[in-house]
Amino acid sequence: MSATRLRKLLDASSRNRLLGQFLRYMVTGGLAFAVDFGLFAVCLYTIEWHYLVANLMGLVAGLIVNYVLSVVWVFVACKRTLEKNRGLEFFLFTLVGIAGIGINQLLMYLMVGQFGWNEMMSKIIAAGLVLVWNFGARKFMLFRGKRTA
Repeated sequence: MSATRLRKLLDASSRNRLLGQFLRYMVTGGLAFAVDFGLFAVCLYTIEWHYLVANLMGLVAGLIVNYVLSVVWVFVACKRTLEKNRGLEFFLFTLVGIAGIGINQLLMYLMVGQFGWNEMMSKIIAAGLVLVWNFGARKFMLFRGKRTA
């Protein structure tokens, strides 16, 4: 895919396209993951917390970054199901995130605790798998279709 084509998919005129939204969500997810992964590494190796506690701290920080960027960039052209109730919107966004955290924690427990895999590699694999869940659930629950006004 050319840089021009990718830029067109990411620009404002294509924000209502599912593929464009998913690509923007991947960028957003990448930034949120950088925060998540960085905090996870600090908590794991510097503070020496248990890997599941360190994972949880990173996930919560990443969730906040993901929410802000999703609202202002990823799903901006969509009708926001709860636009008039930001508190409820954030609650549902967080609820999806909590389910994602549960899936992520389970995957980390299995990969690290049961299979003995490296924590950092397991974190990357779990994040990739949970990305699809988070996008689909948030798109369906909170940011449907085109803006009506």
